Amino acid sequence: MRILVTGASGNVGTALRRRLAREDVDVVGIARRPPQSSGRTTWHTVDLGREGAADRLRPLLDGVDAVVHCAWRIQPSHDEASMRRVNLGGTAALLDAMSGTPDAGAAPAHLVHLSSVGTYAAGPTGRGGRKIAVGESWATTGIGTSLYSRQKAEVERMLDAVETRAGSPTITRVRPGLVLQGDAGPEISRYFLGPLVPVKPLLRGVRAARLPALPLPRALQVPVVHADDLADALWLSARQRLVGGVNVAATDGLDADDIARALGARRTSGLPVAVMRAAAAITWRLRLQPTDPGWVDLAAGTPLLSTDRARAELGWEPRVTAVDALEQLLRGMTDGSGAATAALRPRTATSGRMER
Repeated sequence: MRILVTGASGNVGTALRRRLAREDVDVVGIARRPPQSSGRTTWHTVDLGREGAADRLRPLLDGVDAVVHCAWRIQPSHDEASMRRVNLGGTAALLDAMSGTPDAGAAPAHLVHLSSVGTYAAGPTGRGGRKIAVGESWATTGIGTSLYSRQKAEVERMLDAVETRAGSPTITRVRPGLVLQGDAGPEISRYFLGPLVPVKPLLRGVRAARLPALPLPRALQVPVVHADDLADALWLSARQRLVGGVNVAATDGLDADDIARALGARRTSGLPVAVMRAAAAITWRLRLQPTDPGWVDLAAGTPLLSTDRARAELGWEPRVTAVDALEQLLRGMTDGSGAATAALRPRTATSGRMER
């Protein structure tokens, strides 16, 4: 089997390549900055956000059985147009390339698109404001105040349109919770905290302080999945040619108390969401940190995920709990080791807030 992976050097792409290395699969890796090592991956340098990306991709699809589309930008958050060129334009280029041409032979018949819990509309809550898990039929209209969520929802509409065309590929939409792993610690530090926050001493100091309470909103309840568990779901989706949406998340979601305890505190103090959002907005506008306030809205509003379909139709089971995945991420942020790709490179004193 031959699988083409876009964004193959990133958080999810790296985990997927680890998973595919255990199978009889040849991998065609697409990245803007491929690593030097190859293994069973044949690397190609393609910037999906550049004009002509479809023409670059089309010959690389020869002999490919399935495409797993992981490429996505979440920074620079102050430059929506740049993110749109990759996230929307890059997806359009891939779909164009997969449509085939009379002289290029048959295109791959299966696309596994890495969507997100962020594509879902705000979720339901039960007694005490606790979130309720939703299935794949929940509205994929996103959280309007989150740029990330809006673009994820726009891609879902793009895929809807493709599926109405004759001869369209089979499309799987894998919708994970937050994707965590230790190797992604430096990347997540750069993308969400930026170069001005001294991550290592800050995390060590907070944990050592053993605070009685950490100021986090109780509304922060989010689904999480370890990157290796997500990679397993992506592989199973490609192998079994699953059609439609499928949620992927650890059995237990993360809430504010879980996060507080992971950081050495006993619990959260219940900070109002509005206060946290205002702080994020002010510091983002002043460019003190790169996380726009839409991420707070996303964490507060996004639903938890039911994974019944993944379990029943893929035979998928998560192996890492949400709390353990968070602990691995925090260790990765503290030691800053990362991995041997440009996206997961170790954090340094000069690490920028934008992907290079």
